[in-house]
Amino acid sequence: MAKQKLKIILPVVILLIAVLLMIVLMKGRQPAEQREDVAVGVLVDVISAQPEELIYRISSQGTVRPRLMTSLVSEVNGRIIEVSPNFVEGGFFAAGELLVKVEQDDYLTAVKAAEANLARATAALQEELARVRVAEEEWASFTEGEAPELGLRRPQLARELANVRSAEAELERAARDLSRTELRAPYAGLLQSKTVNIGQFISRGTVLGSIFGTDLAEVRLPLTDHDLAFMLLPGGEQSSYPLVELTALVAGQQQHWPGRLTRTEGVLDERSRVIYAVAQVDDPYRLQTDGKQPLRFGRFVHAAIEGSSSGQVIRLPRNLVRPGNQVLLVNTDSQLEFRPVQVQRTDERYAYVMEGLAAGEHLVVSALPNPLAGMQVRLGRVDGEWLDSPAVSDTEASGD
Repeated sequence: MAKQKLKIILPVVILLIAVLLMIVLMKGRQPAEQREDVAVGVLVDVISAQPEELIYRISSQGTVRPRLMTSLVSEVNGRIIEVSPNFVEGGFFAAGELLVKVEQDDYLTAVKAAEANLARATAALQEELARVRVAEEEWASFTEGEAPELGLRRPQLARELANVRSAEAELERAARDLSRTELRAPYAGLLQSKTVNIGQFISRGTVLGSIFGTDLAEVRLPLTDHDLAFMLLPGGEQSSYPLVELTALVAGQQQHWPGRLTRTEGVLDERSRVIYAVAQVDDPYRLQTDGKQPLRFGRFVHAAIEGSSSGQVIRLPRNLVRPGNQVLLVNTDSQLEFRPVQVQRTDERYAYVMEGLAAGEHLVVSALPNPLAGMQVRLGRVDGEWLDSPAVSDTEASGD
């Protein structure tokens, strides 16, 4: 009987103890701390707007060409008996150097024949002069009055004088043909191509080759009307054309050649609507300057033309200027702001802002997927330097 009562009372006691213990724990529990959610701005990198005075450099490009190009053409007939060692493609030669020599035997014979003909004509002229003197003396001795032309042998004298002049012309022609058997370089240059060689028979008008002058090289540079607005061309106070720096990648290294604009072509290209300016480079093959990289004909080069100077402008990476000439900056309240600006000029790398920005304002350079005006942000790097700020994750630092 006692065991049955214990089985009934014991569970009830345990249940009461558990209820009391739960009430005690609930009364001793501290309420959970309430925290307000604080919005953390996106971390962005910025650069500071810095006004500066600039000298614009107009970019263009073109191919290097020789200023002088000549086709060598034979003026006589004959067989080639001698060629210069420099008469090879790419060979350099000096002004007046013998390049090709044609067999001269026939032309030497022609000169001798012309000399003999001149001697005969001269002798005949002397004989006729003697007859004229005799005729004048006889007429003066036997007849009074003015002597007729025929009586004084004036027509015969004129004929012999004409024969002498004709013989002199023939001698000059023969001597000229003889000199043309030696083809000499009209100026210092290089042989671009050749079409004949020693032993070959050529006729008058045969093209022997093509030569380029090496004193000056030219580059035609296309320019737009907008480019011309920032260039200093002769006129008014400006008396000379601007300087040009040509660059090209040669054997993996960037090479530079100084030059100067010499003229602009007076007609716009009908298809591209650009005008061409011509730059010249002295001694492009550096034949008088040892140890420098030559500027070879046919090379494609980039040109930086010295332009006009500007006042206080702000130079920005071109990608920072958004459609509508707007830039994204961080205002004094650490919020994003879209600001319209006035762009004076752009090139392949930069945009040059005249108005709309103040010195020291922060322009966003981080890539933000969906920037909105008024979005709260934090400054990360300013002009490439980190600000003193709490450590953030790589994801926040990138602005993602």
